[in-house]
Amino acid sequence: MNSFESLGLKHDGRTLWVLDQTQLPDAETWLDGSQPEAMIALIQRLAVRGAPLIGVAAATCLATFAHRGASATEYAAACAALRSARPTAVNLMWAMDRMRDAADPVREAQTIFEEDVRLCEGMARHGSELIQDGEGLLTHCNTGGLATAGIGTALGVIRRAHEQGKHIHVYADETRPLLQGGRLTAWELRKLGISSTLITDSMAALLLRDGKVQRVLVGSDRVAANGDFANKVGTYGLAVQARYHGVPFHPVAPFSTVDLACPDGAAIPIELRGEAEVRGFGALRWAPEAMPTWNPSFDVTPVDLVTSLVLDRGVYGDDELRAGALARVCG
Repeated sequence: MNSFESLGLKHDGRTLWVLDQTQLPDAETWLDGSQPEAMIALIQRLAVRGAPLIGVAAATCLATFAHRGASATEYAAACAALRSARPTAVNLMWAMDRMRDAADPVREAQTIFEEDVRLCEGMARHGSELIQDGEGLLTHCNTGGLATAGIGTALGVIRRAHEQGKHIHVYADETRPLLQGGRLTAWELRKLGISSTLITDSMAALLLRDGKVQRVLVGSDRVAANGDFANKVGTYGLAVQARYHGVPFHPVAPFSTVDLACPDGAAIPIELRGEAEVRGFGALRWAPEAMPTWNPSFDVTPVDLVTSLVLDRGVYGDDELRAGALARVCG
């Protein structure tokens, strides 16, 4: 296999290495993700995360498995197991279906990686045109190079606006319960030198009320055919707040996140995660150990709250989405 490297993945031609995102921002630890069982575990404990990156990582793992001599039966079983590792992010299923049908798994995985880099560039090009000089921007969870093979989805748009010389300031939600905004987005923003402030999720409405935010950009793990979309839990509330305060709200996603077989948001499966994630983080626990919790990893934002969806293929307003634009551009 050819060697490659992104912010969260690298392949030396023999071994696939995954940056353990659970250790950020304090430690940059690379783990071997070459075996399907190992990759499934890494995906499920969020060592590798972000809808596009999960698809790329699983595809590269499967290609490495094939390159090392896996039989057709072993390959098929690994593909099926990887496909079901997480239920909400459709990029994983999309990538595994391509790998299942590929005549040359190694070439297909390399194509998926290269495509994702190009898709990020397309989203950045279209989305950055929306951002005006001097705007305050609000984002949720992590949508940068740690979530993709390229520069990112929503954070890639923000990065490109910064590179164009636009004077922007980013407010990053810390994103409960796993703090991907506080740990990962803040880490990326600092590395990129983008002016930014970290807030708790419950502070967003105050920023919107006080006019400090002129635009909200978020990622997506699955976009339904009508434009409803799933993203990290807290996104729906943010969309409601943005609509109340008259602030434009834009999900950003590649076409591979669009699921035309899913008619609307009610059909999107929502992953429920472990209770311990709500009671604390790492070794720190702040709630009673026996306290029951509810921990949906995602929520669904209806298209009625979307100003426009930024795809790698263009920007589509809510009226266009309701009229079936996604079937036309992603079919």
